[in-house]
Amino acid sequence: MKESENPRTDGALAGLARFCHRRRRLVLLLWVAGVLAVAFAGFGYGAASDNDFSGGDSGSAHAQRLIEKHFPERQGDTLTLAIKADKGIDDPAARQKIEKVVADLDASPITGPVASPYQDKDLVTADRRIARTTIPLTDKDPKNSAVKPLVNTVKDASGGGVTLGLAGDLAEKAEVPQQGPAEGVGVLAAAVILFIAFGSLVATGLPIVTALMAIVGGIALTKLVGYIFPSPDFTVIVAALIGLGVGIDYALFIVTRFKEGLQNGEDPEHATVTAITTAGRAVLFAGTTVVIALFGLIAMNQRLMTGVAIAASITVLITMIAAVTLLPAFLGFTGHRINSLRLPRRRNGAVPSLERRTLAERWAGAVHRRPWAAAVLATTGLLILAAPTLSMRLSLPDASVQPHDRSSYVAHTILSEGFGPGYGAPLIFTAQNTDLRPVIQSVAKTNGIAHVTPPQMSRDGQAATFMAFPTTGYQDKATPDLVHRLRADVLPKNVYVGGPNAVTIDFSDDIGSRLPLMIAIVIAMSLVLLIALVRSVTIAIQAAVLNLLSIGAAYGVLVAIVQWGWLGHALGFTTTMPVTTWVPMMMFPLLFGLSMDYEVFLISRVREEYERTGDTRTAVTRGMARTAKVITAAAAIMVAVFTTSLLGPDVAVKQIGLGMAVAVLIDATIVRMILVPAVMELCGKANWWMPGRRQPKTAPLPKVSANA
Repeated sequence: MKESENPRTDGALAGLARFCHRRRRLVLLLWVAGVLAVAFAGFGYGAASDNDFSGGDSGSAHAQRLIEKHFPERQGDTLTLAIKADKGIDDPAARQKIEKVVADLDASPITGPVASPYQDKDLVTADRRIARTTIPLTDKDPKNSAVKPLVNTVKDASGGGVTLGLAGDLAEKAEVPQQGPAEGVGVLAAAVILFIAFGSLVATGLPIVTALMAIVGGIALTKLVGYIFPSPDFTVIVAALIGLGVGIDYALFIVTRFKEGLQNGEDPEHATVTAITTAGRAVLFAGTTVVIALFGLIAMNQRLMTGVAIAASITVLITMIAAVTLLPAFLGFTGHRINSLRLPRRRNGAVPSLERRTLAERWAGAVHRRPWAAAVLATTGLLILAAPTLSMRLSLPDASVQPHDRSSYVAHTILSEGFGPGYGAPLIFTAQNTDLRPVIQSVAKTNGIAHVTPPQMSRDGQAATFMAFPTTGYQDKATPDLVHRLRADVLPKNVYVGGPNAVTIDFSDDIGSRLPLMIAIVIAMSLVLLIALVRSVTIAIQAAVLNLLSIGAAYGVLVAIVQWGWLGHALGFTTTMPVTTWVPMMMFPLLFGLSMDYEVFLISRVREEYERTGDTRTAVTRGMARTAKVITAAAAIMVAVFTTSLLGPDVAVKQIGLGMAVAVLIDATIVRMILVPAVMELCGKANWWMPGRRQPKTAPLPKVSANA
C-alpha cells in the first residue's frame, strides 16, 4: 500500500492529532479561553494604527524633521472648510448660513479659533463665490468619533444655493463608513461553496468555525504586537481577508481527507490522524510558504510594511495552528456525524475511480495531445493580460478618488474650482540657515507651479519655510514629475520638499525601486522550500515562472480596471486613479505564497503517481483527477472572499481584493488547468531532475500528500 494510503502514525503530527482527538474537550476549552483572553486584551488595549509613511532618508523626511524641530506650532492637525455660494458669499441668506457654520465649528471642544472668510480677502476668490477657512484642531490625536460631528455639521448645512465641504485627512477618515457586510458576505459565499463541495451542513460548518476562531485570535494578537511593530489601519482588513481565505482552505483540505478516510473504512480517530499526517502536513508547509513570502516585505525597508508583514504572518500562523489542533478536536466531536444534514439524493463523494475517466482527466488528456499549442496560447494570453502593468502608476488615495457623496470629495471639487487643482497637493519647502528668497523666485518661475507663498521664519530664526501650489492635482502624473524636476534642476541641496504630497511621491518611488529586490527574495526562499518538498529543481523553477505569469496578469488587470477605468464604475471605483502604492507590494508575497499552496497539493500528488507508474503523462492526469475538486473549491472560496472586498468603502482595500481575486482565478484556471499539464508534458522525465543524483524508477515518496 502506498504511503498516502498508510500514513505514518508514530510521528509528532500523528501524536498531536491523536491527543487533540482524545482530549477534544480540553483542547476546545483552551482555544475558547485563549481566544477570549487575547480578544479582550487586543481589541480593548491594543496599539493604535500608525499611518505615517514618512521617514527614512527621503527629501520629504528631511523636511518633516526640520519642521518638527523648528516649527513646533505647526504640528497640530487642521481641517479646511470649503464654501461655494451660487449667489456669492455676500448674499444675506448665504452669509447667515456660512457664519452659523463657522460659529458651530469654532464652538467644538476639539477646535481652536476659526477665522471667518469675511475677515481675510485671501480666503475668497475674486468673484466672491468660493471661499475657504482653516480649522485648527486642539487635540493632537482626535478620534474619528470626535471629528465626525464636524463633518455632519458641514453636510447638514449644505443646501439653498450654498454648498459646503470639509477637507482634511482626519475628516476623510471620519467619514469613511465601517467595512460593513463585506466579510460577512465572504463567509456566506464560502459556506455555499463548502456546502456544494461537501453536501453536508456539519462538514460545511467545521472549516468556517475553525477559521473564524483563528482569525479573531490572530487579529487581536496583531493589535498587541502593534506596540512593537506598528502598522497602518488597513492591516486589520487585509489580515482578515487573508486569514479567512487560507483558514477555510486549510480546514477544507483536512476535512476532505478525514471524510475520505471514513469512506475507506477507518474509524474517526484513525481518520483524524491520517488527515493530519497527510493533508495537515501539506497545510503546515503551505502556510509556512505564505509566512516566508510575507517576510519578503521586510526587504522593502519600510517600517509600516514590516508591521503589515508581521501582522499578516501572525494571522496565517494562527490559522495553521488551528487547522492541526482545533480542527482535530472538532472532528472528534463529529465523528461519523460529519455527513449529517446532507443534500438530498447526493451521490457519495468518494475519490474518483481510476477506471472511470473524470472531467479533469479528459481535460488533461486533451492538453497532453497538444502541449505546445496549449502552452503558447496560455502564455500569450497571460502576457496580454500583464501588458498594462508596464504603465502602472503608484500613489496613495486622497479626497479626489472618494465617493462623490462624501464631504471630503465635495470640498475637493470646490477648492479645485476656486483655487486650482493643486490646492490639495501643496509642496512645503524647508531649509535651515538659508536665504529662501532666490529659491522662491526660481520655484515661482518653474513650469507647473501656480502660486508661491511668502517665506516664514521659525521662532528661533534658524529655519525658514514656504509653500508652492502646483497647477495639477494630487493624483496627476505631472505632479510627481514636477517634484522630481524641482529637486534635480531648481532647488539647492540644502532645501527640502515636504508635505503630504511629497511624502506620497517619495513613498511610491521607494516602493518602486525596492520591489524587484523583494520579488527576488520571495522567489529564492520559495524555491528552496519547494525543492526540499518535491525534490526537483525543474518543477520548482516551473512553479516560480508560472506564478510570476499569473501575478503579472493580475497586476495588468488591476491597472486596466483601476487606472484605465475599464469596468471601474461597475466594480465600485468612482473614478480612475493610480494603483495604491502598497497594493502591488502586498499582493506579490501573498499571491506567491498562495499559488505555492495549490502547487504543493497538486505536484505532491503528481509526484506520488509518478513514483508508482514511472510515466509523467499518467501521473499528471491522475494527479489532476485526485486534486481537481478540492483545489477548485479552495480557489472558489478564495475568489469569493477576496471579491467581497469590493462591497467595502476603502478604495485601497477594494484594489487588493480585486487583484488577489483575479490572480487566484487565473492561477486555478489558466495555470493549473493548462500551463502545468502542458509544461510537464513537454519536460517529460526532466521534470524530476535533481543535481547530484540519478533518477531511479521508484524512490521514497514525499511526506506531504495532496490526499485532501
